[in-house]
Amino acid sequence: MSQMTGRIDPAPSRWAYRIERLWLTPMFRLFVRVGLPFVIVFAGTSIYFADESRRDMVVASYMEMKHSIQQRPEFMVKLMSIDGASDEVSEDIRKIMALDFPVSSWDLDLEGMRQRAMGLDAVADAKIQIRPGGILQFSVAQRQPAIVWRRGDGLEVLDPQGLRVGPLDARTDRSDLPLIAGEGADMAAVEARRLFAVAGPVVDRIRGLVRVGNRRWDVVLDGGQRIMLPAEGAVAALERVMARVQMQDLLARRIDVIDMRNPNRPTVRVAPEVMEEIQKTRAAISGGQN
Repeated sequence: MSQMTGRIDPAPSRWAYRIERLWLTPMFRLFVRVGLPFVIVFAGTSIYFADESRRDMVVASYMEMKHSIQQRPEFMVKLMSIDGASDEVSEDIRKIMALDFPVSSWDLDLEGMRQRAMGLDAVADAKIQIRPGGILQFSVAQRQPAIVWRRGDGLEVLDPQGLRVGPLDARTDRSDLPLIAGEGADMAAVEARRLFAVAGPVVDRIRGLVRVGNRRWDVVLDGGQRIMLPAEGAVAALERVMARVQMQDLLARRIDVIDMRNPNRPTVRVAPEVMEEIQKTRAAISGGQN
């Protein structure tokens, strides 16, 4: 009788079957391929950096490497160039920047520097860039002087919009610019320039415009003559006066004040000596009639 040999069951065991089924699950495969390595690396890193001395060593190495990169010659700025600015404004920009060259471009806050340059009264706009060769380039647009403002504590030069350009030591330093005076005159500088443009026939006689009560203008002429303008429609009122000046040579007469504060009822105030002569003439005429 022949002896029967044992056979190997080809079917997988229960555990092998479960493992094969688990491996066919997409989430499990993702965990084994991505999640498990991440967990191992994270755990190893956490254990390594749990030691404070190791953390300090890594930080020190990083800072040293960062510093060595930032101090490379190709990142160094060696000088500053300023275009579009006067010598005085250029010097002011250099002072407020206070840069000690050479300096790494990584240490420069270009937008912050631009804002500091824009903080200067004379600077309307500024652009900053680092040019090849380690040059810090400022391109400046200055405010253009248009008018002089006399205020209580001195003189200021303003641009066409009434924005401050800078202080003025003496009126004679900018006698080529028209003069305005009074509190709040800078806020109405645009209207003032329109008034100067309208006053063409007598512009050479104008000493300046005075802001009254921060609401209206007086045109002050040489010889003490004054044109009082209304708070609203000042330009139109002055145009009416200039038309009379051209037609009747109004201001050539001995008139102290032309009051246009009420455009519907303009009045004229003559010089005191003229008024005295008029009264004497009237009296003489009245006496002769008696």
